[in-house]
Amino acid sequence: MCGIVGYIGNRSALPIVVEALKRLEYRGYDSSGVALIHEGELAIYKKEGKIIELERSLPEPSKCDSNIAISHTRWATHGEPNELNAHPHADCSGSLAIVHNGIIENYKLLRKQLQDLGHKFISETDSEVLAHLIEQFMSSGFSMEDAVRESMKVVEGTYALVVISKAEPDKLVAVRKGSPLIIGIGDNEYFITSDVSAIIIHTKRVIYLQDSELCVVHRAGFEISTLDKATVKPKISVVDWDISAIEKGDYKHFMLKEIFEQPITIENGFRGRINESMGTARLGGLNLSGFELKKVKQIHLIACGTSFHAALIGKYMIEEMARIPVHAEYASEYRYRNPIILEDTLVFVISQSGETADTLAAMREAQAKGAKVLGITNVVGSTVARESDGGTYIHAGSEIGVASTKAFTSQVTILALLAIYLGRMNHLSAIKGSKYIKALAEIPGKVQQILAHSDSIRKIAESIKDSSNALYLGRGLNYPVALEGALKLKEISYIHAEGYPAAEMKHGPIALIDENMPVIAIAIQDPLYDKIYSNLQEVRARKARLICIASEGDVELAKISENVIYIPDTIPCLQPLLTVIPLQLLAYHVADLRGVDVDQPRNLAKSVTVE
Repeated sequence: MCGIVGYIGNRSALPIVVEALKRLEYRGYDSSGVALIHEGELAIYKKEGKIIELERSLPEPSKCDSNIAISHTRWATHGEPNELNAHPHADCSGSLAIVHNGIIENYKLLRKQLQDLGHKFISETDSEVLAHLIEQFMSSGFSMEDAVRESMKVVEGTYALVVISKAEPDKLVAVRKGSPLIIGIGDNEYFITSDVSAIIIHTKRVIYLQDSELCVVHRAGFEISTLDKATVKPKISVVDWDISAIEKGDYKHFMLKEIFEQPITIENGFRGRINESMGTARLGGLNLSGFELKKVKQIHLIACGTSFHAALIGKYMIEEMARIPVHAEYASEYRYRNPIILEDTLVFVISQSGETADTLAAMREAQAKGAKVLGITNVVGSTVARESDGGTYIHAGSEIGVASTKAFTSQVTILALLAIYLGRMNHLSAIKGSKYIKALAEIPGKVQQILAHSDSIRKIAESIKDSSNALYLGRGLNYPVALEGALKLKEISYIHAEGYPAAEMKHGPIALIDENMPVIAIAIQDPLYDKIYSNLQEVRARKARLICIASEGDVELAKISENVIYIPDTIPCLQPLLTVIPLQLLAYHVADLRGVDVDQPRNLAKSVTVE
């Protein structure tokens, strides 16, 4: 979850890595640090807090000039966020330093063994053992890269690791297992990073390191090999987006920008993938024939967080359109519970980053049990994209805001296409399929209509910004939307919120309702409208502050609600693509009015690459 940047070349390294770290701050912002070689000595600068604090503490450029450096921005796992636990971590002699993303599972044993050999530790982290372990091997005569190889043979866990040493001042060594690491190829300069967004301003030519690959980067080039020293011929990829994708532009926050990008990103999700005349969809990359898909008798959708809410919506859509049983499950539970995977079961893993640790483990568990596993992800070259048996990209573009918005609606768009595609292979007629396709093509314009009411939603946010709790209610496909709306509010505003099926509210949560409790209900005019209207009457009778997401022209809800947010109509299966938009805006405005750092909420990071 932490951010890593390394540089070696002919330019001054410090401003390059610090500026790159700022682009990775969404991956962790508890502390940050940099290590470089200046006049033959290793210099390390670390600071608790955000990267601006590190930048303010750095000495004048003449005292830390170097053209080689590694840097890190931390999301704390082992050890509280402070300067001692910040990366980079050094060995006993101060000759080498490391930056690490991941978890070293056997660090306690390694730490004890190294302490018995005389090594002195100063942090509470698991990562520090790597610096001392490499030091131990180098003291036995190994080169830096061979010391890293030997160290990785005794390490258990996950790692993206970069090492710098004054003993070999013209190289960086990078190695990965389970956490992403990328080599950027510039003009007589090279970059190492955990996320391509950090270096896109410098180069679009990148190499995605594979698990158990080690890269030695010199000023004149690089070599990649396996931990067993087998030479690897790397594939150089070209990143197909530019710097504007990771700039805020005129928006106050990345989250707001990404909310307003959704008319474009939803369209990008289905562009070139729909056939209205045949009433079907095309999803290249699934690597399954029509005959193989026809044999599918059960589907598992596996994800975490916001992606899990998209999976729940996908369950409703696929079962409705294709009549195939679907299980939507948390990856963190799926990976450990010995799941039953029957013959003709198809598994989809859903992850914006394609690097979510629990999702990757669940994918590998399903593959180990013989399942065909397909990925739905946003990031080209990610582990899900590489290790799955096929899949599809959502084409949402870079998502910087920690609270996911446009990736969610893009995932739902892809799941809608999948539902239509599978439906047409089974029980869905061409006429009905065309109806769904036409309705999907109209969604971007309708999202734009909702976004135009952002200012009025901000006024509603003003009325609830000081609340301590909130309850979100929905039924059918809009129950997962209620879950997502509640998650967004608590993620970025720190207001406790829960999502519930509206009919379940009276089985417990109704005890919480009083005149101070905001209840946000999704009450669209669909087949369940009369049912949820009755549920809301129960809420209103307890004097709750009722805010409703309603269909245009619904005057009945206005009679019982404190506020109503009207949205355009669409077919029931696609309603979540519209109903979630006002909930995203509501959460954003509440958080902004409360003065919270919307893009970097406390204790969270964008890509959860640790268990």
